[in-house]
Amino acid sequence: MTGKIIVAGGFGALGRAVVAELQARGAAVAVVDMAPVPAGSGADVAIGGVDLADPAQVADAYAKAAGALGGLDGVVNVAGGFTWETMADGSLDSWDRMYRMNVRTAATSSAAAIPHLVGKGGAIVNVGAAAATNVAMGMAPYAASKAGVMALTESLADELRAQNVRVNAVLPTIIDTPANRADMPDADTSGWVKPESAARVIAFLLSPDSGAVTGTGIRLSLAG
Repeated sequence: MTGKIIVAGGFGALGRAVVAELQARGAAVAVVDMAPVPAGSGADVAIGGVDLADPAQVADAYAKAAGALGGLDGVVNVAGGFTWETMADGSLDSWDRMYRMNVRTAATSSAAAIPHLVGKGGAIVNVGAAAATNVAMGMAPYAASKAGVMALTESLADELRAQNVRVNAVLPTIIDTPANRADMPDADTSGWVKPESAARVIAFLLSPDSGAVTGTGIRLSLAG
């Protein structure tokens, strides 16, 4: 594929895999992230220190990224966070934090991207979670926020269908990252999703090969 893509929250393990996969397919990639730009980010354009839940900051960063890339064909919303806590021992503030990190960042990023995509087509890909259904103990704040990401995906796909802008999501179980392995040292990782495997699905959803797919969440559950 060719194209000009922004990866929001792309300095982490999944984001780096997405950047590498897209570049390998011929795309030019900008990363916009709240974290500082790391050494060797790998992106064609890297913009750090952006609050991805702040509409003004994101709109400004996307305008700069699109200008540097020479346009915009797609956005991947990788930014997010996780918490595990029960209602008995947790805090309701965690619900607000999960909303801001997972739903609001995706919504803010999508809103900033729309003016660059409408009229020319393109694609938005969100990162949801398989855990948003059949929710286990301690997962409610996180799962509720990721269910919100899927609701955003479906609604925005319907809104932008006539503009030829597609919106889809990937719904991984657990992504095999160093942080997740450190948090769950005794877990069976055999069914965890490799970042590179998730990145290939994301690249497909951005490509013309998925031109008939919109409003869909694709569950990712096996390492690849």
